[in-house]
Amino acid sequence: MTPPAVKTRFAPSPTGLLHLGNLRTALFNVLLARAAGGRFCLRIEDSDAARSETRYLDALLEDLRWLGLDWDEGPGDGQPESAWRQAERGGVYAPLFERLEEAGAAYPCFCSAEALAEARARQRAAGQPPRYPGTCAAIPRAEARRRLAAGEAATLRFRVPAARRITFDDGVRGPQAFASADLGDFVIRRTDGTAAFLFGNAVDDALGGITHVLRGEDHLANTPRQLLLLQALGFAAPVYAHLPMIVGDDGAPLSKRHGAGAVAELRAAGYRPEALLNYLARLGYQPASDELLDLDGLARGFRLAALGRAPARFDGAQLDHWQERAMAVLPVAALTAWLPADLVPSEAREALVATVRPNLRFPQELADWARRLYDPAPLTLAADAAATLVAAGPGFFDAVSEVIAASPGAGWDSLRRALAEATGCRGRALFLPLRLALTGVPHGPGLGELLDLMPDDIRRARLERARELAANGTSLDASDPQQPH
Repeated sequence: MTPPAVKTRFAPSPTGLLHLGNLRTALFNVLLARAAGGRFCLRIEDSDAARSETRYLDALLEDLRWLGLDWDEGPGDGQPESAWRQAERGGVYAPLFERLEEAGAAYPCFCSAEALAEARARQRAAGQPPRYPGTCAAIPRAEARRRLAAGEAATLRFRVPAARRITFDDGVRGPQAFASADLGDFVIRRTDGTAAFLFGNAVDDALGGITHVLRGEDHLANTPRQLLLLQALGFAAPVYAHLPMIVGDDGAPLSKRHGAGAVAELRAAGYRPEALLNYLARLGYQPASDELLDLDGLARGFRLAALGRAPARFDGAQLDHWQERAMAVLPVAALTAWLPADLVPSEAREALVATVRPNLRFPQELADWARRLYDPAPLTLAADAAATLVAAGPGFFDAVSEVIAASPGAGWDSLRRALAEATGCRGRALFLPLRLALTGVPHGPGLGELLDLMPDDIRRARLERARELAANGTSLDASDPQQPH
């Protein structure tokens, strides 16, 4: 029999912003589907109404579209919301709950949250793993119906079979085995009638034809429960593959304190989608090429067996490396869009981009360089930069101004020699104070390129202010240009 076409899914809950761990899960599901010529689905698990918010759903869709992680099935595909939104699938779940109850595979549980907490505390005190003690498992069905009819609140629990060994072959971790005695009967329907995660998640995978479920290893303990549930319903189980967690340099689960913010925050900071995808694709997996790749390139040869089992360590420096690679190939037109329209002349925009591109890590740094080269407002200087200008002395800037004024159109090599001869300075002693006077920072593109770009009046004003500082030993007037990253 021909196996079904590969079909993967990403099924987030809209209870917060998309973070890098969940994004890598989505990415690997996309790569597996593309590598196999299959389909990738987006499903929203929002049955927990108390925590789900529309603003998080909207942000999630915006993030995925910005990243280029398009889905074949899900929001916006023309299907009703009940096809992809868990909160709208109550009519699908109701007969399945009833089927399980009728078969004796599920039962109402009237235990309060307080009673369950007390039971867990007793188990921990006795050195036992906390699990449901089966308090309501033996309540006769007629009594349970009477209590429900009287309005007593109850969840619905799945009755885990006794003395069963649940085995499966994890797509990443290999053979796995669990004893049913370690699981405990678990909730499949909340007291408000909505499907609990274990139920809705597994049922939607089965009814949606999902063949492979790639998810974080924190879900590994859920898998034996879901396998029992699918078996009781007569549904086929997908291949489960549990991805190792992303951790910080201290080995703790990845969080904002490790420099890994939400995708929306990284986007606002100027990170490119290509940088995020190329970096995350290499956390626990090695693509066929070390080059910056598009999604098809990342997907080429992707297979579960190639995924690592060890925790993947987040490295902000590596993310920045891929950011620089992404910036290096970004079209000029995309970069010029970041320039202030009222500051840089249209005829100079492409030349400015070409000059500063090797020094860019984030697109918004273009605006900073535009201010440094074209804004007539005085520069802000750090204390050590001002001290360097004072040490150079007013004579240094007088000599520089005279040489530049007398050498219009001169090439940088000849201008550099003339500046060295006039000032008596060479190397760092010449270039550092000149660079600080013109741009306010000690690094950046070549001085010759900057001089070619900078309008004459801006250049003269910068050198004059530097001379005044050197003569007076006081700070230049301050303005508000940002420092480059």
